[in-house]
Amino acid sequence: MAESRDDPDVHWVDPRLRGVMPLDGFHISRKLAQMIRRGGYEARVDTAFAEVVTACAARDETWINDTIFGLYLDLHRSGHAHSQEIWRDGRLVGGVYGVVLGRAFFGESMFSHETGGSKLALAHLVARLRAGGFVLFDTQFLTPHLASLGAVEIPRAEYHRRLAQALTGQADWSPSPLPGPLDGISPGS
Repeated sequence: MAESRDDPDVHWVDPRLRGVMPLDGFHISRKLAQMIRRGGYEARVDTAFAEVVTACAARDETWINDTIFGLYLDLHRSGHAHSQEIWRDGRLVGGVYGVVLGRAFFGESMFSHETGGSKLALAHLVARLRAGGFVLFDTQFLTPHLASLGAVEIPRAEYHRRLAQALTGQADWSPSPLPGPLDGISPGS
């Protein structure tokens, strides 16, 4: 991470408490389930990776500097970084991007240009990760938004244990058939 958009340095972050999204604990509220059922959007992957990172960085305060942006583009070109995108009427309206190593997905950032865009992206991403055999969805930090979707914090030592397990074996980023975000999940309240 960088301290800001203009910070030329990149820092490694290993927080005392790490945010993770339990893949079997993703919470789909009734409102999110209604958005999914209503449709009117298209879920895509990796069709606009650079645009997703740009949208994630387009805020007053960001940790995405030019160095990080370039490194993620390199990771994407090498097949290690991916984006889950939500499109409506030909416009990119929400998304999340991250890095895949072994059976771990390291969520880096997300954005929403319209209500529910990032939640839809996360719902589709979790369905993809579950179907592909992933065992760790690292969110780095726990935000109120992520907590409302089921993310939790775990101690550093527990995270390192789960990470070591996730780095053994390979997951499938493009499982087939790909289930929908509501398949096998009961929407909450």
